[in-house]
Amino acid sequence: MPTGPPVFDGQRLRQARFAVAAVFCVHGAVTGSFATRIPWIQDHAALSAGQLGLALAFPAIGASVAMPLAGAISHRFGARKALRGLLALWTLSLTLPALAPNLVTLCLALFVYGATSGMSDVAMNALGVEIENRLDKSIMSSLHGMWSTGALLGSAGGTLAAHMDSDARVHHLIAATVLTVTGMVACRWVLDLRSTPEDEPPRFALPPKSALLIGAVGFCAVFAEGASLDWSAVYLEDVLDTSPGLAAASTTAFALTMAIARLLGDRIVDRFGAVRCVRVGGVSATLGGALVVFAPNPLVAMGGFALVGLGVAVVVPLAFAAAGRSGPNPSQAIAGVATITYTSGLIAPSAIGAVADATSLVASFGLVTVLAFGLVLGASVLRTGDRRTAPVAGAGTGADAAQPGPSVPDGLKSPSGD
Repeated sequence: MPTGPPVFDGQRLRQARFAVAAVFCVHGAVTGSFATRIPWIQDHAALSAGQLGLALAFPAIGASVAMPLAGAISHRFGARKALRGLLALWTLSLTLPALAPNLVTLCLALFVYGATSGMSDVAMNALGVEIENRLDKSIMSSLHGMWSTGALLGSAGGTLAAHMDSDARVHHLIAATVLTVTGMVACRWVLDLRSTPEDEPPRFALPPKSALLIGAVGFCAVFAEGASLDWSAVYLEDVLDTSPGLAAASTTAFALTMAIARLLGDRIVDRFGAVRCVRVGGVSATLGGALVVFAPNPLVAMGGFALVGLGVAVVVPLAFAAAGRSGPNPSQAIAGVATITYTSGLIAPSAIGAVADATSLVASFGLVTVLAFGLVLGASVLRTGDRRTAPVAGAGTGADAAQPGPSVPDGLKSPSGD
């Protein structure tokens, strides 16, 4: 059995941090590219709001099924090779939904899309938490900020494509090609962490108990995030009768506020603490949801979506960071929290569609507002212990160098040299 985590010099860790940040950006760009073309995909497949809600549940179904497998994949292939392969499958899966001509094929396409998204999500977050522990400072919010930056870039491209009335099949083929190449280049510099045969994780692991309460807070945040990201454009078109270009721009505004808040989040969290940040964020998201519900015009609704994005921005990165420090098996806890939050993504689209079919989209976002308030009530579960530091070559001597390192996630221990 290994005696502790391997030693990395500060330059190697900073390089790995930037590489993982680029991976987060690519991952987010896929989501942004897809979200802005949902109205096109809905029209192409001739779906009602309820059918679209059903179809949009399948990415979360695929992710929830596949994410518990991520640890075994990283164990077998190593963190770098596993992330490279999973990320490529995710970026290429962007081409599938726009090709679907009906509900059944769209559901199948979105299942694959979600499965590859979830596994690559777990792999990159596990690496992010590992680097955060070794650097002994908060970086998860900024990494998720890079995800939101990618979502912003992807949604900006999608907004332009929608404004030009371009075919989403062509748009997504071009985007998938660019993002696949970018992701493969970035993966060259992530840490090539590996595990030993005796540390093999279970092939399919259920979420540990430590992840349940943390995951519940993430559930509320992801419900509000997913509902806003997937339905904001549809909401503006159907409820407020806006043009497709302006409706797509609402998704961009949502992604913009999330990106800014997450990029600034590490400093804010270090200063005010996770609990206070999540509570204030819950107030912002609740106010934003209320503005959407009562919006008299598109600009007010876009402001509401922006406040929702601002409010939920740091919750998911803080949930992953808390999970990584919540027990003896960080990767399993991260996968558990990820599974719970993706389950929220499973429920959100179908719940929004079902409530919209039974009542209206306005009532659907009343539900979003109620769950956003859950962040205010549940913020205290993210109060975790101090980050555990790992040895960093050249980073300290004496007592600092002697501090215990973190337990390395299953499937993420390093051979000699990396």
